[in-house]
Amino acid sequence: MAGQIARYSVQLEALPGAAGWLPFAATLTAPQSRPLTLTVQPQGGLLRAEWPAETPVRGEFTLTPRLHLEDPLGLWQVTGLIEPPGPLLVYPAAETDAPPPPQHQSAGSVEGVRRTRGEEEFSGLRPYQAGDSPRQISWRHVARTGQLVTRERDAPAGQVTALRWQDTAGLTDPEARISRLAAWVQTLVGRGVPFALELPGLPPQRAQPEALAALARLVPLPPAVPGPPAPTADPLTPRAWRYTLVVLGFMLLPSALRQLIWITLLAAGLLGYPYLRTQRPWPAPSSLALALLAAAGIGLLYASYGTLIGLDAGTALLVLLLSLKVLESSTRRDARMLSVLGLFMTLTHFFHSMDPLSALHALVSVVLLLSALHLWAIPEEPAVRLPGQPRPRPAWVGALLLSGLALPLTVTLFVFFPRPDGPLWQIPLQGGAQTGLGNSISPGDVANLAQSSAVAFRAEFDGPRPSSDLLYWRGPVYEAFDGLEWSQVRAQSPVPSVEPTGPKFSYTVTQEANGLPWVLALETPLNIPDGTNATTATQLFDRRAATQRMRYALRSGPARVGRREMPERIEFDRQLPAGNPATRQLAATWTHLPPEQRVEAGLNYLAQGGYTYTLQPPTLPEGNRTDAFLFSSKQGFCEHYASAFAVMMRAAGVPTRLVGGYQGGDLNPDTGLLTVRQLHAHAWTEVWLEGQGWVRVDPTAVVAPARIQTDPETALSNPTATTSARTLTPWRRVTQAYDTFQVRWNDLVIGYDAQRQADMLSSSGAGPVGGGGYWLTALGTGLAALLPILWLWRSRPRPGDPALRALDDLTRKLRLERPSSEAASDYVQRAVQVYPHLATELGDILKSYQLARYGAAGQAGALSELRTRIQHLRLKEKR
Repeated sequence: MAGQIARYSVQLEALPGAAGWLPFAATLTAPQSRPLTLTVQPQGGLLRAEWPAETPVRGEFTLTPRLHLEDPLGLWQVTGLIEPPGPLLVYPAAETDAPPPPQHQSAGSVEGVRRTRGEEEFSGLRPYQAGDSPRQISWRHVARTGQLVTRERDAPAGQVTALRWQDTAGLTDPEARISRLAAWVQTLVGRGVPFALELPGLPPQRAQPEALAALARLVPLPPAVPGPPAPTADPLTPRAWRYTLVVLGFMLLPSALRQLIWITLLAAGLLGYPYLRTQRPWPAPSSLALALLAAAGIGLLYASYGTLIGLDAGTALLVLLLSLKVLESSTRRDARMLSVLGLFMTLTHFFHSMDPLSALHALVSVVLLLSALHLWAIPEEPAVRLPGQPRPRPAWVGALLLSGLALPLTVTLFVFFPRPDGPLWQIPLQGGAQTGLGNSISPGDVANLAQSSAVAFRAEFDGPRPSSDLLYWRGPVYEAFDGLEWSQVRAQSPVPSVEPTGPKFSYTVTQEANGLPWVLALETPLNIPDGTNATTATQLFDRRAATQRMRYALRSGPARVGRREMPERIEFDRQLPAGNPATRQLAATWTHLPPEQRVEAGLNYLAQGGYTYTLQPPTLPEGNRTDAFLFSSKQGFCEHYASAFAVMMRAAGVPTRLVGGYQGGDLNPDTGLLTVRQLHAHAWTEVWLEGQGWVRVDPTAVVAPARIQTDPETALSNPTATTSARTLTPWRRVTQAYDTFQVRWNDLVIGYDAQRQADMLSSSGAGPVGGGGYWLTALGTGLAALLPILWLWRSRPRPGDPALRALDDLTRKLRLERPSSEAASDYVQRAVQVYPHLATELGDILKSYQLARYGAAGQAGALSELRTRIQHLRLKEKR
């Protein structure tokens, strides 16, 4: 009746070869009903569900469904029309609390002259109609013929209650009059009183079904009432939402290690509040609260970084916006969008690091984000689980399978896609991104670097490796001193002369991008690699090194540098600003000595002065800083000793300059690779001596000789040690193995540039990029990479029912396909036509199948017998 729910039975059959290998969603929609979503399992099979539809008005009701099939990630959809079922006649709704039916009878007063339907006398049989009382059915006739028939009875017309359209004249609304007549019909039928419904232009109706049908079709029909609107917002489901929030948190972990602490705490709060809301009835934030929070967050970002673009500020802004989107999300569409945004955010981590750990985190994040997409693409639980059907695999397993299918194609594109000569983009590095020595140096700068274990560069020697006391990696040279800090100068002078005096070392340096242009080379570099330049202070630089990892082939060795230096430069490197009178007075006592002995006197003073090598020296005053260090604090790091020694030498009249760089490195005994970290940052001095040129002098070596002979950690704990205090712990072995892997990763993956691609293609015979051989090789490899996808596409999933699986084994063995709609008996008959000599065996298999599938008892034995018969079936006829 109108206003009630019509319940349709839905049967959706997925063919075994068409259901794919991951569950996906099938959704039925219709304007008259809310969507019905079913989960199609990889095994295929028949799904059954009930689909309710509202029928607000009387008349003929026709459901017009559409079927929507989504891919396992819900990224695309296929829609098709379904042939609607036949129209459903909706009876009018009966009036509630209707008055009693009228008592007058239909026309005709002479009994036997005119009769109508009633309950008095038998008048014949007629076919059964829906709504007939079971008491009126002639069951004897049904037992004899198998057809449902109803006994007709009649009564004098004068004894039949007449229900006339005129009896409802007190109501003005036609629909109200129809509802009252429907209520009277139900009342009289319930009492067992015969009636005759008389409607204008229609013959009298004397049975409930015909009467209600006449009322349902009575014109004018009421206008169609639109069905329930399709929900515009599919609400979040707690289980999938919590999983998505955890995945997003894992994806953002690398950001927490490098951004400001308040951004990390804010992002954690913005993700944690929606998570807790799935378990507690907490209110959703209002639009005003979200707007204020966004404005405050962006304002703090700008105040912290001074900009909203660039590497650090830009990625922090993306983290903030993504977290705000999480707080604002309320629908499944929002959750899907967050998963896709998470895939984009994963790529931003490579702006900061491309090491193997970053790649592993990105791979895991992609798999988890795809699994979150998969969760949103299917209902929480399948509508119907078929008998024997296994539980669906976890979402992350499906995402891992998808990623595995994409891996061969990914590798193919990586190898063959044309590589640019330079980076695809360049992001300006801010000051905070610099992790090396800058254009100036002051006490404390190197000490800050020495507390970081980040890799500065790696060196691999082609032949013998220099001893530890020769591993001075030259960086910026500082010659100008203002009393507080040392800085570089640009001298207009020719390149100094270089005269090798000892063995040469050939090596390769792989330098990490640090925002600084210095190329770290052993003293003294004897060649200038392509793309680099050398200053008049014998330091190499390359502007590209600031934004990307670079690799250089170098040669270095002992040499006399700058024996014929310009007088102007020598004089400049003797200059000192005013101040530090105690240091000047001390140095004045050495001026009568030859320059070499002045240097020796300065070193002896430091070695015998009771100085301490430490990373945490006391703060020095702004004025007379060298005096305070030499005669008061006596505690410092390498830059303290280098700066103080340079001031003493200049005060004694010896040209002196500071050199920043690195000293030593961690040797991997398995590979011979030398890893130089920021903790190896060092500062030393160079003095100019007549006939010798610039000579390296390291004042730190006389205060803490262990810094040069061992490593920084040992030097801090025991400055006079001659052997390293490090022990080869299991953790250190792991770090060495990872370091080795990282080097290979940098060579094979990060360092795979245009030149290496060209070399690889030439060695494989594919020829240059863009040539015929290149395209032929790339196309062939790409097709081979698609083979796993093709194999899975053509492979048929196994049915869930054990008997059906056995029957599927038979079809594979006979190499004869069976549509799921074909009955087993029909299939066996078709198989006998192809294999007539197997008629007996196939008949026995059919009997075993029917017993295993439909038998009530002995099913286990029948199933075992079925499998045995199929296993022993032989296609070839014995001769």
